[in-house]
Amino acid sequence: MMRIFLFLATNVAIMVVISIVFSLLGLTGTLDAQGINLDLNALLVISAIIGMTGSFISLAISKWTAKQAMGVQVIGQPQNQTEQWLVNIVAKQAQQSGIGMPEVGIFQAPEAHAFATGMNRNSALVAVSTGLLQHMNNDEIEAVLGHEITHVANGDMVTMALMQGVVNTFVYFFASIIGHVVDRVILQNERDHGIGYFITQMAAQIALGFLASMLVMWFSRYREFKADAGGAQLAGRGKMIGALRALQREYEPQDLPGQLAAFGISGGSAHKLFMSHPPLEERIEALQNIH
Repeated sequence: MMRIFLFLATNVAIMVVISIVFSLLGLTGTLDAQGINLDLNALLVISAIIGMTGSFISLAISKWTAKQAMGVQVIGQPQNQTEQWLVNIVAKQAQQSGIGMPEVGIFQAPEAHAFATGMNRNSALVAVSTGLLQHMNNDEIEAVLGHEITHVANGDMVTMALMQGVVNTFVYFFASIIGHVVDRVILQNERDHGIGYFITQMAAQIALGFLASMLVMWFSRYREFKADAGGAQLAGRGKMIGALRALQREYEPQDLPGQLAAFGISGGSAHKLFMSHPPLEERIEALQNIH
């Protein structure tokens, strides 16, 4: 979940900066026309440039962002037995998966977290929290690492960047149309786009982006099942199920039904549309049904 949050947060920030730069440079001036007409071809090109650029810049700097935001300490030379074991397991699983050796790191957090990121499957980063090392046994940690290595091997971050870029493109495209219509029809501004356009366009970007995020989160949930299956293949199905059970014990206490838990668990069905991870029980059931 952490890699998804970092990617989306960086992506949104870059999108906002690029759209502001485009406005300041007057590059959106090509969209001005008479009445409520728009040069839709030009708008689509500009939208694609903004949408794809934001997504792929955030992907390109994803490792750096993760290291800075989470305080990840990359293991260069293992300093103890735990670090050596982590590096050895990641090296073994990377070789089994046919990818280059990722950087391995540890970050300070009391909760059990792990993530993998990077734009190149042969130059990724896999990081685990101190809480995960404390709350899970070696078999469970091995399964979690297998899950993250599978994300890398499957190219999930690149695929998500492509999907996010397409989503960004159409969010900006339709937000610009909404802003233009409000500016010309409702506010009756007949010349260059006024402040009403920019305020409306930005507000529409936020609203449409919120709705579009459901599609990105659906893809994320779908890939989690695939990563679980990959972790089961690399470490063993029993170990993968054990790791998910450990997360359940940690984050889904039975005496707090309906509470929001880590990994996006909720009793409400609407909330599930915005979850980056499926409920743990569904993930466990999917592994149990593998034949």
